[in-house]
Amino acid sequence: MAASSSLPHHVPTALTLLFILVSATTTNGSIGVNYGTVADDLPPPGEVARFLLQSTVINRVRIFDPNPELIQAFAHTGIQLTVTVPNDQIPRLANLSFAQQWIKSYIQPYFPATNLVRILVGNEVLSTGNRLLIGTLVPAMQTLHAALAGASLDRRIQISTPHSLGILSASTPPSAGKFHGGYDVHILKPLLGFLRSTNSPFMINPYPFFGCSEETLDYALFRPNLGFLDPNTRIRYTNMLDAQLDAVFSAMKSLGFGDLEIVIAETGWPSKGEPSQIGAGQENAAQYNRNLMRHVNSGDGTPLMPNRTFETYIFSLFNEDLKPGPTCERNFGLFGPDLTPAYDVGILRPTVSTAARSSGPTATPSPAEPDGGGERKGAGKWCVAKEGADVDSLQRNIDYVCGALVGLGPGCGPIQEGGECFFPDTVRAHAAYAMNAFYQAMGRNDYDCDFRRTGAITAVDPSYGNCKYGH
Repeated sequence: MAASSSLPHHVPTALTLLFILVSATTTNGSIGVNYGTVADDLPPPGEVARFLLQSTVINRVRIFDPNPELIQAFAHTGIQLTVTVPNDQIPRLANLSFAQQWIKSYIQPYFPATNLVRILVGNEVLSTGNRLLIGTLVPAMQTLHAALAGASLDRRIQISTPHSLGILSASTPPSAGKFHGGYDVHILKPLLGFLRSTNSPFMINPYPFFGCSEETLDYALFRPNLGFLDPNTRIRYTNMLDAQLDAVFSAMKSLGFGDLEIVIAETGWPSKGEPSQIGAGQENAAQYNRNLMRHVNSGDGTPLMPNRTFETYIFSLFNEDLKPGPTCERNFGLFGPDLTPAYDVGILRPTVSTAARSSGPTATPSPAEPDGGGERKGAGKWCVAKEGADVDSLQRNIDYVCGALVGLGPGCGPIQEGGECFFPDTVRAHAAYAMNAFYQAMGRNDYDCDFRRTGAITAVDPSYGNCKYGH
């Protein structure tokens, strides 16, 4: 977060922690992705993290297990990361000593360098029918929260768990939504109470794809249709997602928890499926995800939850070729293994999107090392932060440059809050802009990009969208 003074200043202490706290406890409708790894053709996690930061507007990622390599890959990106505890670990997490060790192993070594904002205890646990998992779900969430509190992280990292729509015994009409008997009072009511007490959201995995028929395909895809009339409220629903969310809301409200935030933990549409599966295909996948993003960020909300935005995670980042089941299960990906888009849904930054359309595979800047201090005054060279440079050094670069550039061109104004280059709001991104501004202003000498060996010269323009790097 930029400071209120004239200089942008990322301080990896109180100010950064305040930013993380605010980010972790509010939902603003931003779009995230589920990063599944059941595949044998995926790019390295570090490359994926850089691609998401530099080339897309995605600012939230969920991973499905506490893989240290994945967690470390998102360090210093500012991307909000949600980590999932595998279902089979839930019973053990009900033990405080195990929960404390889990936090020490998978959270504390990486926080706050990695912007960890949420831990999900299992996935669709109630739908497993496993009595041991179901019976220990809430105790595990409570114990894990106690372990976070012991590490002074409970106000910075939320705990929740995602559910399938199978937790509903009734969903039509939406106003009559109810949880399954038995689960409602004995499991879900205590769970909802825990979420309220910890200021955490209720998380749901709605998939209109799996609920649609040939007759309701337009309804599922947000296309013009006759809609569905709820006879109780006389509200006409024009898309299936709203109806699904309102059914969940009605069930929560019947237990006295209509005030809780709802987060869409998973939703998506396959680009390929079995011949018998209605609607599976690239065009429909692109249309669903485009319309989804527009809708959840619009502020319109749903008929029973008006004027809301919904934090939403699209499933999924990549196709997962090792997943079992029907063809569609392996074809929900937004990107291929080479990081080229499967189809355009508006997630790429504008300049990257243009390049992708004109030249195929998307490339991310790959800085080259300075060649020993000789002059290189030609156009088409930029100075950026060297890969692996530590955050403290980059912050010092920002402080120095933004003091030195007062009165020179735009200076550091573009990386102040409200500026064209403020987002992504990370030390690395702001340092790259500042370092390049200094390099250009001083005459493009190699030594002006040294910055105590934290700078690197690149021939690839790092500009994106309205953020233009001088040259």
